[in-house]
Parts: sequence; C-alpha cells; structure tokens
Amino acid sequence: MRLLLERAVLGEEVVDDVLVEIVDGRFSSVTPGADDPTAQVLPGLAMPGFANVHSHAFHRALRGRTQRTGSFWSWREEMYRLAERLDPDRLHDLAVVTFTEMLCAGVTSVGEFHYLHHGPGGRRYDDPNAMGRALLAAAAEVGIRITLLDTCYLAAGIDRPPEGVQVRFSDGDAEGWALRVAELQSTDTARVGAAIHSVRAVPRDQLPTVALAAGDRPLHVHLSEQVAENDETLVAWGLTPTEALAAAGALGPATTAVHGTHLTSDDVGMLGRARAYVCFCPTTERDLGDGIGPSCELAAAGARLTLGSDSQAVIDLFEEMRSVELHERLATQRRGLWEPPALLAAATSTGQGSLGFDDAGRIAVGARADLVIIDPESPRTAGADASVAGLVFTAASPDVVAVMVDGRWHDVPALRADLGPRLERAIIRAWA
Repeated sequence: MRLLLERAVLGEEVVDDVLVEIVDGRFSSVTPGADDPTAQVLPGLAMPGFANVHSHAFHRALRGRTQRTGSFWSWREEMYRLAERLDPDRLHDLAVVTFTEMLCAGVTSVGEFHYLHHGPGGRRYDDPNAMGRALLAAAAEVGIRITLLDTCYLAAGIDRPPEGVQVRFSDGDAEGWALRVAELQSTDTARVGAAIHSVRAVPRDQLPTVALAAGDRPLHVHLSEQVAENDETLVAWGLTPTEALAAAGALGPATTAVHGTHLTSDDVGMLGRARAYVCFCPTTERDLGDGIGPSCELAAAGARLTLGSDSQAVIDLFEEMRSVELHERLATQRRGLWEPPALLAAATSTGQGSLGFDDAGRIAVGARADLVIIDPESPRTAGADASVAGLVFTAASPDVVAVMVDGRWHDVPALRADLGPRLERAIIRAWA
C-alpha cells in the first residue's frame, strides 16, 4: 500500500507531502516532501495512533448517571452497583461499543485495567478467565490492540477482607491470581500484562508475588489517587504507597503508576529514578474530584507521562493531552509548562510503550502502521496553525475522520452512524 499523506506529524513537526509504504502492517518507507502520482492521496492531517493507557471499559455505563454531589467514595458505590450486574456476555457487549467509541477517537491500543474476574458471590466461572477473555474478544472484534492488565485485588483495605461485590475481584491470594493469569497467552495484538489494584487492595506481604509474576511485562497500579489511601498506609506501615511498592520490588521501568495525584517530593523522586511511567487521566481526575497531580515535577524527575480515559467520563485523548497543561495553568497561574510535542508523545509513542507496544506510536520505518486522520477544517481546527501545538489545543475526537490499525483501515463515519443506539442498548442491558 502506497499513500501520499497531505500533511503528517513526523516527530515534533507537521510535514507536507509524506509518502508512506505499508507492508505487512508496518511502515516500510516514509519519505517527506515526495511527489508520487501513482500513490493514493490522503487529504487531512495524519498523526500516529493514540494509546489509551488506563481504561475500565465497563465504567462507560456510568457516564451521565453519576454526576451528582458526593466524593470518589460515593461514586465508587455506584460503580460497585454496576459491577454486581455484569456477566461475560454483558461485559463483552459493553466493551465492544466502548472500544468502538475509542477507535473512533483515534485510539489504536488500550490498556484495560481488569479486576472484575469472577461470578456473583465470588463463584468461579467454568473458565476462570471468562471475563478477561470477554474483553480480549471485544478488542479483536473491534480491531483495536489491547493490553489486558489483569489486576490483583484481594482486600477491601489494609487488614480488611473483601466486602460485597469485591469478592468477585479476589483470587484469594496473589499466588492464586498468578496461577489464573498464567492461563492467558499474549499475541501480537493482545498482550497480557499485570496490575496491582492499589497497595490498600493487595496485602503488603503479597505485593512481591505480583511483581515477580509480572516479570518484564507491563505492571500498572493505582497510586495515591486519594489522600485516604496515603493516610491508611502511613498509619499501618509508616510508608507512603510509593515507598511500599519500592520495598516490594514493584517499581521499575515497566511500572505505570496511575494518577499519582497526592505524592510527596520523595515519592516523585523515587518514580523518576525508577524511570516509571505515570498515567494521568485528567478528565476522570477532575470528574471525581481527585485533585491535580504533579505532572511537571514527575517529568523533571525522570518519570514518563502517559494518558488514559479511566472511567470513560470522556473518551477524547486530545482533551486528556491539553488538560495536563491546562490543569497546571490553574494550579500555577502560568502558561506553557508543557511543550505540545511532549503531550502528543504521552498520548502516542510513550503511551504505546507503557502497554508493551514499543513499536507503535510514530510514523517511522519499521513501526506499526497506525494512522489517525484529522479534519483540519472542522469548526474546532479551522484557522489553527499547521503545527503540533495547533493540533493539541484545537482538535477533538469528532475531528477524527479515519483510523488505521496495523495497516487496516476502519470506516469511522460508518462506525459513528449507529454507535449512539448501540451504546444505549448495551448500557441498558448492563444495568438491567
């Protein structure tokens, strides 16, 4: 396949007339400033595919139903109420439409932080990975890559057994979790990673077991999202959650710390020295009232920024990108703390790397052939500079007009045409 991209993001620049050749789902050549009358001309602005590093697909059924007074903890009760109703079929159907919404927003890889493992009352399905396989099947059906971040979740809090629907999350202990996950196999487009739900949900003496089982695969963890989490670990262990992860051997270059909203300066330094990824989910963090995390301090320390949609309050990686900078502006009353190319890298190449797809997220020879085509003349993008800054601060998911994943085109207008009714049906069924 030979394509002449009218404009394309190459590295930190927007370049005109980029000829790309695609063989076996990868870019075999990339030539800027080309003129090839035999190539198919692709109008618009082409950019690499997004990585949605932190997703809970089933949370999509909460959008517009939980925007009330309260706190993160009251929102969590609504989420648990939904989790009680799901089985593999309902989860699959909900994931298909949620992943389709992501694909239409330019997402080519998703990190699915999956902890809803078992049936009501903690009963094991005949296939103990039935829920995880439902998510893997949904991603395959949609044509999006997935890293299933199978999550160890064993406790309601420090020294507290699972409560209520949490029994569906637990494998009894970390060894039982590891044995179940070992039955899942990675493929070229579906990776199996690992996750620690949080240090309050995995007993301290079992954290090393999870880290050891993860090996060099992606290991993700909710970290210091809430002040209450920090307070609980400090009282029980005299450690911050970050310090507890480090002591357990769970902090390294394959680790992605999700949120990191309430970190100490020492925590920031530890994450930076470990070269860990840190995943910010700004639209969820403001929706739940989590707070504003120290993104600039983390980057300065050496941590690598990635982005996620988390609770699906919004599925728009452009919004997540610029929100990192806009939140910093609110906190500091200064502008320009994040360079736009760094924000774009967080949503593309760095994010893909945190999911184990190091060969994605850039338009370059040898990389996976992912393309997202943006309409540069939409009501949002019209008149903007032909630059990465113009793209990051104007575009939105409705401006995505075509998406390629591993060399395969997806017809975004056709997918959008009936997506609303499909989402409605799946969400009604999920709550039934």
